[in-house]
Amino acid sequence: MDWDYLRYIHALATGGTFAKAGEILGVHQTTVLRRLDQMEEQMGVQFFERDREGLHLTAVGETAFREADRLATDMENLERRLIGQDSAPAGKVRLAATDVMVNALIGPLVSELLQAYPDIELEVLTDNDVLNLSHRDADLTLRPVNRPQATLEGERIATIESAVYGSPDYCQRHPDMDLAQAPELNSWILPDESFSHLATGRWYRKFLKNARSVVRCNSLQSMYSLARAGAGLAVLPCYLGDITTDLTRLTTPIEGEGVDLWLIVNHETRQMARVRLVMEFLTQRLVGLSPNIQGAG
Repeated sequence: MDWDYLRYIHALATGGTFAKAGEILGVHQTTVLRRLDQMEEQMGVQFFERDREGLHLTAVGETAFREADRLATDMENLERRLIGQDSAPAGKVRLAATDVMVNALIGPLVSELLQAYPDIELEVLTDNDVLNLSHRDADLTLRPVNRPQATLEGERIATIESAVYGSPDYCQRHPDMDLAQAPELNSWILPDESFSHLATGRWYRKFLKNARSVVRCNSLQSMYSLARAGAGLAVLPCYLGDITTDLTRLTTPIEGEGVDLWLIVNHETRQMARVRLVMEFLTQRLVGLSPNIQGAG
């Protein structure tokens, strides 16, 4: 089988039409049609079903596409490794983090990094759910996790501590709230089931299982925004709550609910000069922010 066939199958499956596949490959759509006919005739199999809506992979086509997708990833990783042999700190570095971390921790550091190293092209990949952050797609991943997989490499930054926060407006409306003895009598902004990885889940289950008024969110950014708006109390990372002037910390960091913050490096690109440079830069700066991350700032 000609390896170039897989390139055409990948483009056809990704584009869905001959015209879009041609754009991906940089050839005319009639060339794509001719190559597909040639492939299927030569191998005696059908890779795609064709109808008015476009192209649809057959079972054989799906097998070929999976291999083509794997080879495309391998080629990209090879290119990144080869480029990484150049010692000059220049080129693209992909950093994955949650939106909240980008806003509260990474933002000012990125500005400083790019001023110091203008030849670095930083691509920031964000996701509200840390479990969706893919180490494969990024060179560096900033992620809260107490026990990283043994196959992952990285630097432990600090322990993220969390505390209860409320807006001045909410506190003024509830001057007699007793978080120590009756926290469930307050209105609370809580994470939904998709945040089961949060260490603070234990605290919620212990103290708020009978809470009367609850708003559930699927992102930390939403919890933060609603708490600032006075919709209720929320348990937030201290690095986020403490820097916000319209939030008041109402407790000390919740004991036993911390989670470690790691900067994890992709093993495929860890030897690249630019990746090492960015990792060392961010590690040093983030460790300097440890008091804020740990709620002692």
